[in-house]
Formats: sequence, C-alpha cells, structure tokens
Amino acid sequence: MNKKEILSNYKKKINKLKDYNKAYYDDSNPKVSDEEYDGLKKKILKLENEYNFLKSKFSPSNIVGFKPSKNFKKSLHKAPMLSLGNAFSEEDLVNFEKKLINFLSLKKNYEIYYSAEPKIDGISASLTYKKGKFYKGLSRGDGKEGEDITENLSTIRDIPKTILSKDFPEEIDIRGEVYIQNSDFKNLNEKFANPRNAASGSLRQKNPEDTKKIPLKFIAYTYGYQKGLLVNNQSDFLKKLNEWGFKTNPLNKVISGIKNLLINYNEVEKKRANLDFDIDGIVYKVDEFMLQKRLGNVANAPRWAIAHKFSSNKAISEILDIEIQIGRTGALTPVAKIKPINIGGVVVSNATLHNEDEINRKDIRIGDIVVVERAGDVIPHIISVDLKKRPKNTIKFEFPTKCPSCGSKTIKEFNTITKKIDAVRRCSSEGYDCDQISVEKLKHFVSKDAFNIDGFGKKIVEGFWKIKIIKYPQDIFKIDYNKIENLDGWGKLSVENLKYSIKEKKNISLERFIFSLGIRHIGLENAKLLSKHFISFKNFKNLSKQKKFDELLNIDGIGETQVNSIKNFFLNNTNIKILNELEKVLNIKNNQIKKNDGRLKGKTFLVTGKLNGISRAEIKSLIEENSGVTVSSVSKKLDYLIIGEKPTKRKVENANELNIKLIDQNEFFKLINKTS
Repeated sequence: MNKKEILSNYKKKINKLKDYNKAYYDDSNPKVSDEEYDGLKKKILKLENEYNFLKSKFSPSNIVGFKPSKNFKKSLHKAPMLSLGNAFSEEDLVNFEKKLINFLSLKKNYEIYYSAEPKIDGISASLTYKKGKFYKGLSRGDGKEGEDITENLSTIRDIPKTILSKDFPEEIDIRGEVYIQNSDFKNLNEKFANPRNAASGSLRQKNPEDTKKIPLKFIAYTYGYQKGLLVNNQSDFLKKLNEWGFKTNPLNKVISGIKNLLINYNEVEKKRANLDFDIDGIVYKVDEFMLQKRLGNVANAPRWAIAHKFSSNKAISEILDIEIQIGRTGALTPVAKIKPINIGGVVVSNATLHNEDEINRKDIRIGDIVVVERAGDVIPHIISVDLKKRPKNTIKFEFPTKCPSCGSKTIKEFNTITKKIDAVRRCSSEGYDCDQISVEKLKHFVSKDAFNIDGFGKKIVEGFWKIKIIKYPQDIFKIDYNKIENLDGWGKLSVENLKYSIKEKKNISLERFIFSLGIRHIGLENAKLLSKHFISFKNFKNLSKQKKFDELLNIDGIGETQVNSIKNFFLNNTNIKILNELEKVLNIKNNQIKKNDGRLKGKTFLVTGKLNGISRAEIKSLIEENSGVTVSSVSKKLDYLIIGEKPTKRKVENANELNIKLIDQNEFFKLINKTS
C-alpha cells in the first residue's frame, strides 16, 4: 500500500471511527458489529505503528469510546478505563509475548502465566463501592470521563448493592460488561439489531423504570481504582469477585505458553454457537499484578493485556477494475473495484491490493473471481483468486512504470535499513511537480493535525486546484475571495466564514507547521522532536543554507530514514520557495519548552550495554517520568552515560574524553530514589 492511499485510507478510517463512536456511545444505535468496530481500531493502530506520519487526536491510541452523552451527568473515572490492543493470529501473540519479555528484560524461556478470559460482546461499566456499598456507576465514556448511569445500573440484579465480606476493599471500582443473553433477546421486540445494541440502548435510557424492564446482566472482570485490595494476581481477583457476589465468566482459565493459548482459543471458538451470550474473542492478561505494574500502559492501552479476536468475515466477488491511486509521498497503491457484496452487514465495493508485489504474487487480474476478507477494514483485502473460474480472455495486470498523473518514471527504492528493495513503487517526481502528489500534499497541509482550517476539506482542495485558485500552500493565504463568491455553492456568508477560518490559522506552532509540510517519514511525533531541537522557524529554515543534516542524528527518535527525507526536502528549490513565501504570511510560534519538576530535570542520559533485569525501553520510561531526557549519541550535551554489561567501548572512551559522568544502573536508581 503506497503512502497516498495509506494517508487517504487512514483518514477515512478515522472518520468512520468517529461516526461509529457517535452512533454507538451517543445515539445508542450502533451502525456496525463489534467485530468490524474492533477491526477498524486494529487497522488504525497498525497503520500508526507502521507509518509514523499518521496521527490524529481521534485515533484509538488517543481516545477510548466517545465523549459522554449530554443526556447524563458527567463524572471522571478515578482510574482511566483503557482500551485493548488486538491480536488476530499466532504471530500476533508471539510478538505480544516477545514485547513483554523484552520490556521486562526477562530470559527468553521465562514462563508467563495469563488469565485467559472470553470477551463478552456488551457494554463496559465501572461500579464504585465505598465501605461495601454500591455508590456510583459510570459508563466508559471517553475512558477518562463517563456518564453517571448509577440508577440504571442499580436495576441489574447481577450487581450487588451491599457487600459484607470483611476482605472487601475500603473503596474499589469493579469493572465489567453489561449484556443481554441471546435467549432473552429473542423475547424482546425488533427495535434492536443484536443483543449488544439492545444492551447499549437499554442501559442509557433516561427513565430507570424502562431499564428495569430489560433483562440486563453483568459480568465482572477487573478493577480500576482500589484502596485495600489484598490479592496478588488476576486469577485470585476473579475468585474474590465470585466470593463477593459478582458473576464472572465460567470459561476463564489460567494458561501459559502460546501453543496452549491457541488450543484454548480454538476450543472456546467452537463453543461460541452454543453459548447464551455473544463473545468476540479472548482477553489475555498477565496474571501477576506485580508484572502488570512494571509493564504499565502505552498510550491508552495496557502493555500487559491483549484481545485475541475471533475469525473475520469473508465473501466472494468479481474484480471489475483495478485503479492506481497516488499518495502524498508519491506511492502508487492499487485498489480493486469489485462487484458490491455484503460482508457482515456492510456493503463492500473496494478492496486494497496493497502493492505491485502483492498483485504479482497472487496473479490478480481484472475479471477474476476472488475471496475478499473484511476483518473490520474500511477497505478490505483480497485473500485469493479462484483460478478455476478465471475467464479465458483475462490478461496479466501490468503495474505502471510511468506515473498516471505526471508521466514521470515510477521507481522502487532501496531500503538501507532492511537492505531490500521496497515493495511500494513511487512516482520519481519531486516536490510539487506531480499534480496528484501536489493535491494530496495540500490536503495534508490543511488537515486537522496540521493547519486544521475549518471548512477547507479535501473536496474544497480538489475543487480549488482544478480551477487554479491554489497550487502551493502559500496560495491558501492569498485567495481571491471575490472569485470564490461567484462559484456554485458559495455565497457571501460561506466565503466570509472561509476567510475567517484561514485568517485564524495564520498563527501556528512550529511542530504543527513542520508536520504540515508533509515531509516523508516525518509524522507529528517526529515533528515535535524537530521543533524541540530547532526551537524557531528561522533555525529550521536555515537547514537549507547550513546543510548540517547529520547533526539531526543526535536527536533521540530521529534516524537515518528521517534525516534523508529532511535532506531531500531541503534540496528541492520549490520547497525552499514555499518556506520563504509561507514565512511572509504566517506567524510560526517558537517551541515552548515544558517545565517539569522531576528529579532528573535538565539531565540527559544515554545507555550502553545490556542492563540487568530492566530493558532500555523501561529505563527510558523512568528517565522521562522523572523529567529527564534520553539521547542517541555521546556529545557535550550528555550528562550521564549508564553502563551495562559489554558496553560499546567507543561510547565509553568518548564519554571519558568529554568528562561525562559514567554510572551503572544501581547509581541511576539512586538518582531517582528507586531500588532496582
């Protein structure tokens, strides 16, 4: 899949997710199945992990659920209700366990025990108990803030109102799933599409008496905030839940080993049809709370848990055509136009073909009968071709060697990191020389994480481009509004609104400006790193004169790939002209250094060698938690070089020459008052 389609598909996915979240959390009328919803989240997160230029404040890596409904009082969760990462294959599980072991710096043969809990397809809720009494019930909301639905939850018989057990915590948030059994759902009217939709709509009714009439049930599986909990692992906590009067999933098990997880997964999946409640996968949680605490969270999901989803939906269709789309970075992405089919309740007419190699490997041709897998994707993909049904007159699809937009030669680049030729073929034109690339770059420039100009969406960019109102980014701030007012669909009010929106966005932070330029491999996070390094736009622009690109390698998080992209950007004369013109019309704010008061404030660290019992990722996390900074090389700006086993001699020698303090990991822990 090329970058243009990657970005285009990513934005479509984000917009779909926003639409689904609103329908599900705010309107109580979900549009898609849980499988499709989770699949969409998984695809978004996967894209973000693979391509660092993809970021959105509406990403599932930033939000959980949706903002609380206006129909209920809002209330903050004492501990956030986090989302879960998804696994769909054995490889996903193997990688998940590898990450756990690497982060914890454990031996490769260390046996991790998991609490394997079938995931009920219902509605998440958090129940707060104080001194044994049910005090408050909240919906998930956006993960940080939920709706106060205490009265509705109080109507559910499965939720204990008072708990007298002496070992029950002084205060605790019991979390679980509200659902409707399949047998009970059959007796309801046809107002809802499935049991989950019924549970969602029933739980969020304004009148608790209406909720009381619905046979809602509750299964508990975890906790949020707690004070006085005396258990050491998840499996013992589940046992305690039963003792305290909560219902838990009867299929819960404690398992170790990926092979054993897969055996249990297959056994549970076979039982799905016979269960009286819907499940859409199995959640694996590291059983030991001590390890959970060490692992912590990444973004809005715990490192120590993952949801293993059940198989996706597939269908058969015919390829009517194959189109080539060109992305902002010149990547050519083939998309199959297929005869519309219904997969899991959604009509599908497009399927991604990823890249040239994928088409050749599967020998995909126009006219082929193919197996299409949706798996929650907005644009599904083709699994295989039925060669027995292939028409005799089909011809092998030839991937274009010239850009369909500008006619430039298309190339496959050599990846210096993987030492392989990239699978993606790209247009070789630079900057704004290719019309289609230019349009996509302008779309990126006005996108939400860049300039975020209200009323200046993709269709407006395309329309203005066609009639030559805009060609370069600076043209946006010099628009002839009199010309726009005479266009179909535009009037004085809409033009004034656009004029106001553009004027408002002339002030922009350095990091968002850098991101808006659409430099390949420079996503929002890398743009933040660069803005911290350059501080001002003037320093950033001076790269074109100074050409000290190699110095950027000293920025932790910026590698050769990013540096080469920045170099190519500044060696293009059109880009330099654009920077000069934008400088005239914009107020680009200097980067503001955040003030933190941790123990390592103002100190920089670098690790060399293998550490004992702690990974580099974990020690980096500790440094950042204490307001310190990690760097990638030895320089005068380095304060401490942390030495592990078999350190790099050159780094140690350079540090000694620069009089940089050398410490081991025990000395590091003393700096933050923590025992190793």
